[in-house]
Amino acid sequence: MHVPTVSMSGVPDPLPEGLSVVDVREQVEWVHGHIEGAVHIPLSSLPERTSDVPDGQVLVVCKVGARSARAVAYLAQSGHDAVNLDGGMLDWEAAGRPMVSETGQPPQVV
Repeated sequence: MHVPTVSMSGVPDPLPEGLSVVDVREQVEWVHGHIEGAVHIPLSSLPERTSDVPDGQVLVVCKVGARSARAVAYLAQSGHDAVNLDGGMLDWEAAGRPMVSETGQPPQVV
């Protein structure tokens, strides 16, 4: 199955209205740094939480792009308009895109 994928160079800055972000990393990764406004649904929870995926186009992220590719394949089969971010949060961080953290420390990708 073809997984729709975009690299950082193809992601508008700022993100356009109507584009939601779903982060499929684990909780420990999420708290250290994530995209503000993203919906956190760990990959292992996705099958029972597909109703939490926002309507419309969704950019799916993980650390490097492998877990998010699996999530996009699953979501596409469920009828969602999902796109994988190739390079994931590491490329997001390297591009200097804004992140927030839940730790009280500056955001970082772990």
